[in-house]
Amino acid sequence: MQDQPRAPQAPGSETPDVQAQPSAAHDGVASAPDRWERSTLEKLAFASLNEQRQARRWRNGLRLAWLGFLVAMAWVLLSRSASPTAVSTPHTAMVSVTGEIAPGLEASAEAVNAALRLAFEDESARAVVLLINSPGGSPVQAGMINDEIVRLKALHKKPVYAVVEETCASAAYYVAVAADQIFVDKASIVGSIGVLMDGFGFTGLMNKLGVERRLLTAGENKSLLDPFSPMGDKQRAYAQQMLDQIHQQFIAAVKAGRGDRLKENSETFSGLFWSGQQAVEQGLADQFGSLEFVAREIVKAEDIMDYTRRENVAERLAKRFGAAVGEVLLRAMHSAPALR
Repeated sequence: MQDQPRAPQAPGSETPDVQAQPSAAHDGVASAPDRWERSTLEKLAFASLNEQRQARRWRNGLRLAWLGFLVAMAWVLLSRSASPTAVSTPHTAMVSVTGEIAPGLEASAEAVNAALRLAFEDESARAVVLLINSPGGSPVQAGMINDEIVRLKALHKKPVYAVVEETCASAAYYVAVAADQIFVDKASIVGSIGVLMDGFGFTGLMNKLGVERRLLTAGENKSLLDPFSPMGDKQRAYAQQMLDQIHQQFIAAVKAGRGDRLKENSETFSGLFWSGQQAVEQGLADQFGSLEFVAREIVKAEDIMDYTRRENVAERLAKRFGAAVGEVLLRAMHSAPALR
């Protein structure tokens, strides 16, 4: 059977080949999964890059912190290596007692006694001068400094002088009386030979406000000096007895240090303080004079070398860097990304 001839068609009117050319609708259905996969891969890639960047920042931060810490520590070691003990020419050794005398501060017994030992052990130091400007502080710390001065004087046979600038009161005077002589300015504040224990009591206010204090103790005197509990006569007498005992220790140190120079009267150990001029008149001090005067006229060694142990810039930076390193490490342990 012969094929029937087909009628010619006009150009552009050909019937599309369905098998060879997929429809537009079919193409749209096939491309949607492709776009979703590409988007997911891009998100994963960017997330990985961000994690890598964050990890690099932590590593760089840790390296910089450690570098800064090592530099600061090297600075501390180098600054301490240039100690006053390297001085070979005759000089006056000076140790400053400034501010409150208390543990952990510049005028603590630990810091002052360490400086005193360096000064006494230096054979080029002709004498040791305590430059005092302090309102007082802990009787324990002051007693430790006083004892160390007495010990070092006997051991090294070297004179010790105290020079008062603005104030030498209470525990500061406890320190000063260990010196061979005390020099003051006419307007310096000197004395305050007494002991105090202060606090607050809120029992009356609590009663007005209707607040009940619930305190449990094992030991009838465990609540002594508790500001929210009333103080009984027995407790008050006990605290006063302790203060009186410490006061007598202070008085004994003053008498041992000043000896016959002290012109004692009824107010000497009452806790009053005096001007430098009054202190000289009462034998609490010896004469007027500054640090330079003592070095030039008394010690006969005008060069003054400071042996005071101060927290310098390098030590402060080292502490800050150490704290920064610890903080960075802590953060790194808790929030740094884990790369596996």
